[in-house]
Amino acid sequence: MATKVFQLCPCIFLFSLVLPLSSNANPSQPNAEKPSPFEFIKHLQGCHKGQKVKDLHKLKTYLEHFGYLNLHFQNQTHSNDDDFDNLLESAIKTYQLNYHLQTTGTLDAQTVSQMIAPRCGVPDIIDNIGSMRAGKKRHHHSHNNLHTVSHYSFFRGNLRWSPSQTHLTYGFLPGTTPQAISTVPRAFNQWASTTHFTFSQSQDYGNANMKISFHRRDHGDGHPFDGPGGTLAHAWAPRDGRFHYDAEESWSVGAVRGSFDLETVALHEIGHLLGLDHSSVENAIMFPTIFSGVTKGLHGDDIQGIKALYNV
Repeated sequence: MATKVFQLCPCIFLFSLVLPLSSNANPSQPNAEKPSPFEFIKHLQGCHKGQKVKDLHKLKTYLEHFGYLNLHFQNQTHSNDDDFDNLLESAIKTYQLNYHLQTTGTLDAQTVSQMIAPRCGVPDIIDNIGSMRAGKKRHHHSHNNLHTVSHYSFFRGNLRWSPSQTHLTYGFLPGTTPQAISTVPRAFNQWASTTHFTFSQSQDYGNANMKISFHRRDHGDGHPFDGPGGTLAHAWAPRDGRFHYDAEESWSVGAVRGSFDLETVALHEIGHLLGLDHSSVENAIMFPTIFSGVTKGLHGDDIQGIKALYNV
């Protein structure tokens, strides 16, 4: 990633600090020794309503970041303290529904395991309304008397490129590593093969429809990155066009243990650039979690979603 955080001014996720990948995300130097910014959640396993536990306020911030809580506008007297209150329990239940977990409202092992996984920085919910499973786009398909349910979703307002914009250009911020410049086009080719879009690389970064760059921490868009192992990248809904990688992650070309595949992450973020929000189908590229050491391609749910969005 009701304008999503990514849709506002800035998918998530102008440029006060820009660092080229070559000096900040060397694929040969994994960051495995650095703790994930989500690591604190492990120590909260087993917590439930009625308890007061150190660092629960951090979990509330996490859930707010990904759209499950609205701490600033709900007038909750204990919204950002360490109390496991009704609001937190409700937010956890919504999270569990989205990820097909048991809706216990407690921080059980399965919930904690999902929460600490590296993921896209785009929120799952915007304005505390809807989810990846309910309140957004859920479509039933029938073929040869077999019924399937798709769980793709769109940004609020079904944001998309205009019908006349079937050819889109993309550009890389000067200084971007050759690995990314040679790899990301393959992700665009995958989307081109299943949509009515064509894509081409532009040498004019400033005028490209989609702008790809690497940043670290606070980089001026209001959605700072958090270091290795947390949020990996973010992108905006149409027609903003920005797509940011976290330069502090360990990036690779292909499946490399301890590193994240540039093409797989690009495939996900380009989905946001085209107008797809997150999916609750685990095998879909638009599922929020993206693991290191693996590659992933487009899924039927992703293809159905993009075709539905553009009525093609």
